[in-house]
Amino acid sequence: MSTDDAAERDRATLLWLPVGADGHVVIHTSAWWERWRAAVERRSPAPLFHAAMELRLAGVPAVIEMAPAWGAGSGDRGVLATGPVGLGWLGRSRFFRYEVRCWAYGAIPDRAWAVGEPIVLTSDAGTITRMLTSVGSVPTLTWGRPVPGAGDMWNSNSLISWVIGSAGLRTDREPPDGGRAPGWAAGAHLVRHP
Repeated sequence: MSTDDAAERDRATLLWLPVGADGHVVIHTSAWWERWRAAVERRSPAPLFHAAMELRLAGVPAVIEMAPAWGAGSGDRGVLATGPVGLGWLGRSRFFRYEVRCWAYGAIPDRAWAVGEPIVLTSDAGTITRMLTSVGSVPTLTWGRPVPGAGDMWNSNSLISWVIGSAGLRTDREPPDGGRAPGWAAGAHLVRHP
């Protein structure tokens, strides 16, 4: 198989990106939050990661992501759902809303900072189709709030683990370098306990 053929093959790929890799203020707030959580849980702080997903189906690339609604600019971003950030009532303002996107020909802004090799989750067209069609029905819980019974909060990692689990794939993925992916367990929990 040539390199061009491999690049066009159907696949769903998981990437691990360091939180705040693009230099955004979130790198500092997340570091403070992780130091606080580590102290509460009596462990050492760990590097924080967020998951990103790239898909290709029938030659069309796409990304699945959850990101703030503010600052996104205009144009089609494949927004399928929105939800509140922090507290439900704050979600009335776009500054406290997130977007769930399934974006054909989209790009992950901080992809260049991905750690480790991309993880190909599947090359099965039927499974990838299930992933793409499930995104619009993801729960739109409040970002940063605990998910009952999950022992974890809802965030962008929750979306990715939920999409993976909803397609029938394993959700027991670990970020590299002994890192943590807060929110991952919340999405996996909601697949098992909708």
